[in-house]
Formats: sequence, C-alpha cells, structure tokens
Amino acid sequence: MMKTRPKTLSTLGMAMRAGKLITGDETVLKAVRQGKAKLVILAADASDNTKKKFRDKCATYNVKCMEAFDRITLGEAIGKSERVILGLTDAGFAKSIVQSLTESSEVEYID
Repeated sequence: MMKTRPKTLSTLGMAMRAGKLITGDETVLKAVRQGKAKLVILAADASDNTKKKFRDKCATYNVKCMEAFDRITLGEAIGKSERVILGLTDAGFAKSIVQSLTESSEVEYID
C-alpha cells in the first residue's frame, strides 16, 4: 500500500464539496460511457472483478484509471462511508490528483 498522501486526499475532499466527484459502480460507469469522467480511482482493496471491469471500461473510453489508497481512506477523504470507486468529472481536479499520486517528491516525507 502506498504512503498516505494528504494533498491527494484533501484534493478529493475539495472535489467532493465542489460537486465534481461521483461515487458508486453504476454512476461512475455511466460517467465513463458518457465521456464525463476525467479520472477513475479504484481502492487498492477492491475486488479483482471490480478492478478488471473498470480498467477495461476506462481503456475502452480512454479515461485514466488509477489504483490508490483503500476503501476506508477514500471514504474518509470525501466525508462518506467506505468507497471502492471514485470518478472525477473535472479536468483540473483530475490533473492535480494524477500529479500528486505520480510525483515522487522526497519533501513530502520529511518529518
């Protein structure tokens, strides 16, 4: 499991409050099909079937799909109960989250 990234989690919270984040299998799938989803985040502890379903669907519709955190952490970040799948519908939030998940800045880990 990856180290906790507070910047990523707070960005998810901001996206939720801004109404630019959706959750739930069917809702996220619909957004991917309609081209509204800019980024899909899967919980690391999602089932293999769920991971495959969303990876395949995102690949088909050319939507970036990332695996990060666990269902409890994702839920807490957006002020909800456990969440396995999140979809971002705003390109700005999506870009910010992709950058914060992929950058390997040593500065973040200094105590």
